[in-house]
Amino acid sequence: MEQEKIIEVIEFTDPICTWCWGSEPLLRKLETVYGDKLKVKFVMGGLVEDIREFYDSFNNIGGNAEKSNEQIAKHYLEASEKHGMPVNIEAFNLFSNEYPSSYPQNIAYKAAQMENEELANKFLRKIREATDIHSRQTSRTEVLIELANESGLDISKFIERFTDGSAEEEFKKDLNIASQYSVRGFPSFLIKYGDKKLLLRGYQTFDAVKSVIKNMTNDAVKMNHIDKTENNVLKFIEKYENSALVEIKTTFDFSDIELNQVIDNLIYKKLIKKVQAGNGFFIELIREPMYCDSSTGQCNI
Repeated sequence: MEQEKIIEVIEFTDPICTWCWGSEPLLRKLETVYGDKLKVKFVMGGLVEDIREFYDSFNNIGGNAEKSNEQIAKHYLEASEKHGMPVNIEAFNLFSNEYPSSYPQNIAYKAAQMENEELANKFLRKIREATDIHSRQTSRTEVLIELANESGLDISKFIERFTDGSAEEEFKKDLNIASQYSVRGFPSFLIKYGDKKLLLRGYQTFDAVKSVIKNMTNDAVKMNHIDKTENNVLKFIEKYENSALVEIKTTFDFSDIELNQVIDNLIYKKLIKKVQAGNGFFIELIREPMYCDSSTGQCNI
């Protein structure tokens, strides 16, 4: 039946793509307002096989590995001013002659996905944060293992799949899917509903995707009404562990005044904290002095 169909939003992506990072508010809003009627999935696109052989003429990125870091940092900052997600270009060191590719991050995601898609998506977010906010060289195996561990993945299985070629084979399948749809730019979004599908290329606004969903479903799939309450904001932050201000603003349709008022009230009540994140902030819950995370099996003080 029509109402039993699930909307699939498939993002063709790369963990280091800044416009994919800028699309996080869109994805979080889609998940929030459509709930279990919508599923977000990712296909890895392999943006940079080797930065020394890569060239983006529009942004003048590529060629020399070390010099490319300066060019990419500038591009990240310019993009951040448009999409609103924070970035940190201090000590930015994504590529080197030893680590010239984003393929390891793509393969690592597939290794995680082979175990658990939900944890894999959490892992993907951590790779993005490590790249865009913490200036970490996320193509390094030890960094990826650390982030996988923080995501609650089974490390022995992750390492095995990451190194034995099985995750790489799954990544190649993703590259073939991207080729089938002639996707060469990231992000791109394939929206599916039953036997209907439509591809949107490039960064998208929520209104654009909402219009496609409405047309594709003949308005049969309705959005959930999300009240702009402090409690709902807290639930949102708890679900995603941390959130950039623009993610909260986008999801709840807050004005700047409304957003600041809610955040200031929750900070005053000592329920959340603002954490500097490059040129912006993340919002995190303030937890009890000691709490245990069941997903990672770790107690924190």
